[in-house]
Amino acid sequence: MYDTHSNEIKTIVTDYFNGIYTGNVAQLEDVFHSQTLLFGDINGTPYFKTVKEYLDGVKSRKSPKDLGEDFKMKILSIEILGSNAIVKAQLPMLGNNYFDFLSLNKIKGDWKIVNKIFTNVE
Repeated sequence: MYDTHSNEIKTIVTDYFNGIYTGNVAQLEDVFHSQTLLFGDINGTPYFKTVKEYLDGVKSRKSPKDLGEDFKMKILSIEILGSNAIVKAQLPMLGNNYFDFLSLNKIKGDWKIVNKIFTNVE
């Protein structure tokens, strides 16, 4: 069961990475729960957005792919307990070295990102 869930989570997180990298908002809408909240800091500046606000920002910026950046995003760890999971990921992009902690929950048979906290580490 762990391997099945792990593979499903890897697929969701890979879709998340690809959505961010290419700026594909529809792909991102599919991986996030509609009420996801995002918290973090960028170079010490606090960050808070709803998923809708976040996706509006993705729509309005140039994607890392459009800027010619190499794809370097990767999963660092996955922890699964029941229908909950935490993924630690590294997303070097847009001149930053982001680290995400993604909380996922299996809702009606599908894994969804329900919370994202992140920071930029130089």
